Amino acid sequence: MGGYDEAYRQSIERPEEFWGEAALGIQWDVSPATVYGDGRWFPDGRLNTCYNALDRHVNAGRGEQAALIHDSPVTGTSRTYSYAELLDQVARTAGMLRDLGVAAGDTVVIYMPMVPEAVVAMLACARLGAVHSVVFGGFAARELALRIDHARPKVVLSASCGIEPARVVAYKPLLDSALEQAAHRPGRCVILQRPECPAELAEGRDLDWERAVSEAAPAECVSVAATDPLYILYTSGTTGSPKGVVRDNGGHAVALHWSMSHVYGAAPGEVYWAASDVGWVVGHSYIVYAPLLAGCTTILYEGKPVGTPDPGAFWRVVATHGVRTLFTAPTAIRAIKKEDPSGNFAKKWDLSGLRYLFLAGERLDPDTYHWAADLLGIPVIDHWWQTETGWPIAADCVGLGPLPVKPGSPTKPVPGWDVHILDPDGNDCPPGVDGAVTVKLPLPPGALPTLFRDEARYARSYLERYPGHYLTGDGGHLDADGYLYVMGRIDDVINVAGHRLSTGSMEEVIASHPDVAECAVIGVADELKGQLPMGFVVLKAGSERDPGEMERELTALVRERIGPVAAFRRAVVVTRLPKTRSGKILRATMRDIADGNAYNTPSTIEDPAALPEIEQALKGT
Repeated sequence: MGGYDEAYRQSIERPEEFWGEAALGIQWDVSPATVYGDGRWFPDGRLNTCYNALDRHVNAGRGEQAALIHDSPVTGTSRTYSYAELLDQVARTAGMLRDLGVAAGDTVVIYMPMVPEAVVAMLACARLGAVHSVVFGGFAARELALRIDHARPKVVLSASCGIEPARVVAYKPLLDSALEQAAHRPGRCVILQRPECPAELAEGRDLDWERAVSEAAPAECVSVAATDPLYILYTSGTTGSPKGVVRDNGGHAVALHWSMSHVYGAAPGEVYWAASDVGWVVGHSYIVYAPLLAGCTTILYEGKPVGTPDPGAFWRVVATHGVRTLFTAPTAIRAIKKEDPSGNFAKKWDLSGLRYLFLAGERLDPDTYHWAADLLGIPVIDHWWQTETGWPIAADCVGLGPLPVKPGSPTKPVPGWDVHILDPDGNDCPPGVDGAVTVKLPLPPGALPTLFRDEARYARSYLERYPGHYLTGDGGHLDADGYLYVMGRIDDVINVAGHRLSTGSMEEVIASHPDVAECAVIGVADELKGQLPMGFVVLKAGSERDPGEMERELTALVRERIGPVAAFRRAVVVTRLPKTRSGKILRATMRDIADGNAYNTPSTIEDPAALPEIEQALKGT
C-alpha cells in the first residue's frame, strides 16, 4: 500500500494521478477521462452511488453477507439485513418514490429516527439520482419548516415517532406544524408507523410507508453525472437562511471508498460502527455510504452511550456484533467515563475483537485519550474533519501504517488535504505558532463543491478571507514534525489584555484534574482586560468535592501550566454542559449567558433545560 509520506506527497504533487488511481475502486457507468477539470472532480464520469453501495456487492456473489445491523436498546430489538435484503428494500422504496413522481435532480426531505428505513430512504434517493436532505429527527417544527422551504422537496419521508431512553417523541405533529409554517408544499408525505406511537395520516397527502412500499415495483439505478448532487446537509445551528452543504456523487464515492481502507484500516466483510446519527455528517459518511461502498457491515444504533441501560451499552454492541472499528465522539467516551470511571462495565464484555477506536466531533483532551487507551489497550485515534469536508482532514491513517501518537493532536493531514496555518496577512505561520487552519485549493474529492442555491455565500464563508485557500474556521498550529493541533473555532480564541489565548489549551489543563469529567472554557467580557476566561466543570460520578476548593485548585493548575497571563480565576461546578444532539458544547450560547446578553436556544440543543441551569450556577458565583 505504501507508507503515509509517499501517499501524502503524491496526493499533493500529483493529485490527478493519485485520485485517478483511487477512482478505480468505484464502478463507473462512464469512466472519467478527466480526473480534474473546470474546478470539479471527474467532470465527465457517470455512475450511481447506490449501485456501488449495494448492487455491485450482490452481483459479485456477496449478497448473503450482513450489510446493516440495527441495534435498538430503546425498543429491545436487533435485526440484521444482508446485502441482498437491503437491496430489495431500497429498490422497492425507490420504486415507491418513482411512482410519486420523484426523478433525478428532485429533492426529498428525510425526517426520521435511527431506524433501518432511514438508511433505506437515503439509498433509495441515490438510486433514482434524487437529492436527499436528512433533517435530524425531532428537530423543532420551525427548523424543519426552514429546511423544507429551502430544499423544496417533492416528497417528505418521515416516521410517527422517535424513541428516547425516557420518552417517546411524536414526529408527526412536528411535521404537520412544519408544513403549516412552510411556504413550500411537498406533493406527498410517507409515514413509517411505529407501534410505540402511531400517527394520524392526513387524507390525500400522507401515505402509510409499509403499504406504499409493498405496492411498488423495484426501481433500477439511474446513471448520473459525477458532478450531480447526491445530498444536501444543513449545518447544525443554522438560523435565518439555512446553510446547505452540497455533496456530489463521484468525488464523494471515490473519497469515502478510499478512506475506509486507508484512514480506518477497514476491510470488506468487517463490522464497522460509527456511533452517530444519520442526521449528522458522520451518519451520512460513515454509517451509510462509506461502509457500504467498501463492502463492510455497518451498525445503526438506536440508543445512547449511557442510560440504555448502563455505561456498558457501547461495549455490549462491540462484543455482540464483533465490531472491529468503532468511531464515536469524545463526548460519548467522556459520558461513559463519568458514569464508570474505573471501566468496570467494559470488563464485563469480550472486547478482544475491537482493533481501533476513532474519535472526532470535539477536541479530544489528553485525559480522555489516556483513559480510553488504558481501558481498551488498543490504538485510540483522534481525527478531525467537518460537515463541509465530508471525510477526515487530519488523522492517523492506519491503513498507510500508523504514526506515533501525540495526545492532543489528530496527527497529520490526510492525503489530499494540503493544510496550511495562516497568519492574518495570509502568510504561513512557523511551526508551533497558532493561526487560521486552512486548506490550499483545490479541495480533494468528497469536499463540498458549493452551498445549495447560494454560491455567493459559499465564497464569502470559505474562500474570500484567504484567496486560494479554504478557511476551516478553526485555529491551531502545525508542530515541527508536521502534526496538526486544532485548538477550537477561531472565535474561541480570547483576548486577555492584548494576549490571544486559546480556550482549548485551558480546557486541556482543566480536564487533566482527577475529579473533572468534562469542562468548557469561554471568554466573558471584562471592563479592564477585554475578556477573561471562565471555566464550567462537571465532576466525575461520586466526586463530592467542594466547588470553592475545586475553583482554587483549577486556578492554580492553569497558572502552573499556562501561566499568570491566562488570568484564569473562575471555575463554576455544574451538573452538565449544554450540548447539541451531536455532542458539541454550546460555548457561544454559554458566553451570551455569562455576558448577560439575550440569547436564543439553538435548534440543535439536546435539552433546553441545561441553559437555565447555567444561568442559576452563575448567579451562585
